[in-house]
Amino acid sequence: FFILLNHIVHNGGLYKRPFNEAFEETPMLVAVLTYVGYGVLTLFGYLRDFMRQWKIEKCQNATEREEQKDFVPLYQDFENFYNRNLYMRIRDSWNRPICSVPGAKVDMMERVSHDYNWTFTYTGRVIKDIINMGSYNYLGFAQKAGTCQEAAAKVLSQYGAGVCSTRQEMGNLDKHEELEKLVARFLGVESAMAYGMGFATNSMNIPALVGKGCLILSDELNHASLVLGARLSGATIRIFKHNNMQSLEKLLKDAIVHGQPRTRRPWKKILILVEGIYSMEGSIVRLPEVIALKKKYKSYLYLDEAHSIGALGPTGRGVVEYFGLSPEDVDVMMGTFTKSFGAAGGYIGGKKELIDYLRTYSHSAVYATSLSPPVVEQIITSMKCIMGEDGTNVGKARVQQLAENTRYFRRRLKEMGFIIYGNEDSPVVPLMLYMPAKIGAFGREMLKRNIGVVVVGFPATPIIESRARFCLSAAHTKEMLDTVSVSSCVPSSCAFYKQIQQLSVFCGLVQCLVYKLLNLMFKALCSRAGDDTISFLASTMQNGCLQ
Repeated sequence: FFILLNHIVHNGGLYKRPFNEAFEETPMLVAVLTYVGYGVLTLFGYLRDFMRQWKIEKCQNATEREEQKDFVPLYQDFENFYNRNLYMRIRDSWNRPICSVPGAKVDMMERVSHDYNWTFTYTGRVIKDIINMGSYNYLGFAQKAGTCQEAAAKVLSQYGAGVCSTRQEMGNLDKHEELEKLVARFLGVESAMAYGMGFATNSMNIPALVGKGCLILSDELNHASLVLGARLSGATIRIFKHNNMQSLEKLLKDAIVHGQPRTRRPWKKILILVEGIYSMEGSIVRLPEVIALKKKYKSYLYLDEAHSIGALGPTGRGVVEYFGLSPEDVDVMMGTFTKSFGAAGGYIGGKKELIDYLRTYSHSAVYATSLSPPVVEQIITSMKCIMGEDGTNVGKARVQQLAENTRYFRRRLKEMGFIIYGNEDSPVVPLMLYMPAKIGAFGREMLKRNIGVVVVGFPATPIIESRARFCLSAAHTKEMLDTVSVSSCVPSSCAFYKQIQQLSVFCGLVQCLVYKLLNLMFKALCSRAGDDTISFLASTMQNGCLQ
């Protein structure tokens, strides 16, 4: 914390509040064991591939037909090696079908596999009241009763379920216009535009903003939608280290000094891509420093608030409000309705000239079908609730409850000795598992205790940083969080102690071997020197080996 305060002062008091983030380095022993674990899995994977090739084991993965053996391969066999031999072992930890509203608790369909997770069979049984720690239902608006549901049902009866057209043709409803004005007012910007898909909001709009001759500076941990949008744009892409302002500034300096490759002409635009909350790390962007660098080097800033809008700030207006900054300092404010608002789609907010340009040139605006009217009404109702325009304090209370739940749950896990990543105010809480054996074990054991949690491993994370990811909600009660935190100890400890037991046997053999070698060395010295001290040490080592 002392280092953190120095950092804040060094940056000229840019931060108006403490900014505490923790990313504990992977312990060396754990890193070595993790690499060994993946190595063993890889060796057995090659062995099983050999057995499949010789028909000793049944091959169930996608392969080319015999008559197509002279074709260019449609399936790259080696690229699927991880899926076949590593992912398939723990495939039951993902894609679990739920059959209820993704609220604080969910109902899940039970399934079993009789062929080691290649296929699943549904038993017909429904597992009731599983504590939901995996959905991005930050403010608890994913519900089947209440004002949002009633308003959406009313609009459904009036407008129907779909629009069947794009915004530029016959798909522009009065509800869409109302939503965009409300979003602009909520964000504090001149204008806004809504889209039917959050992923496409990034991937289809970035190519409309930059192109050849432009430079994109992207955080190394940016979401796949930002990465895809940057690649589709045709602009030059350079990556800076996660939340590292020194790395970002160096790239900005080099871009201005050297210009474009070969021609050395100035870049047409320099666009910085960052996220508000990084959903795999639980970290919050250092927005005050990013804005300071953006102004210093006269570049543009694209801020993805998919996870931070509604979840951060005193009134839920995202990371800009969280740091007490002005929305005018962010050139492109992007966010989604799929998380805090319990709906679907995304938005972009900014100056009127920017939004008017996107209405004409954005592929999402020109070709994509408009948002469904009931979904639009869900967003409008929930957003008005957050803003307090429904005449209640329910929205403000939900924002405050989420903040309290976040701090309480993070504190509980730290007190219990877990290594957790991210910012203390982030509702995304990664709990580090590290070893591959823990990924499947943790997810299965938590489900046995009626807790649904997302586990994540390589290649979604670095190979030695597998984790479980908890997503907190205002709908969670303190009792639920206590149940989850206590239950987390059991599966984590079971997997840990099994690995420690295996490790102790291995270390015992290594230790015995080392003692034996040292014993032989000392005996050799004794035979040459005949020293009583060396003889004593040799006997001591021999006794130690026997023990």
